[in-house]
Amino acid sequence: MTLDREQVLRSAAALLTHKSTATMDEVAKAAGIGRATLHRHFAGRDALVKALENLGIQEFEAALDASALDEGSAEDGLRRFVAAVEPGAGLLSFLVNENQLFEGDEVNEGWSRLDARVGAFFRRGQERGEFRIDLTPAWLTEALYGLIGTGAWAVQVGRVAPKDFQYMIVELLIGGARRSVEQ
Repeated sequence: MTLDREQVLRSAAALLTHKSTATMDEVAKAAGIGRATLHRHFAGRDALVKALENLGIQEFEAALDASALDEGSAEDGLRRFVAAVEPGAGLLSFLVNENQLFEGDEVNEGWSRLDARVGAFFRRGQERGEFRIDLTPAWLTEALYGLIGTGAWAVQVGRVAPKDFQYMIVELLIGGARRSVEQ
């Protein structure tokens, strides 16, 4: 039987988004493989988390590509993006809370690419007069990440209905970021 590495990563992501402290034994069990097999592909938790980071960045970039942020209004672009990122929101939530990924000199450059693309989206919205100019694109980017992660957690624990995920994130962010006539 050939090990499907992506399936193992997706199983690990599903488990870790629900139980971030899961052991490698639990990850192996969730993936339907033995611990030794898991360790042959991921030497330890750090290697597994790094592989999940690459998967998460890849999925986030795909969501950005699919959402066509340059088309239509900024609000419409944001709605498309939140819809596109929703399936991977739990993984994103797990990753942004893994401090080890953001410490030291070896931070994955993918995070900078994502930040630059999302920040550019907010900057364009500001230049078009759709978003407030007193909030920096970097802050709006971080706020979006926070809302996506918190939304994923709230759905996961049953505090929010899954059907409300997109609406709540977009409405809260747009409500706070929309440029009023007076500005």
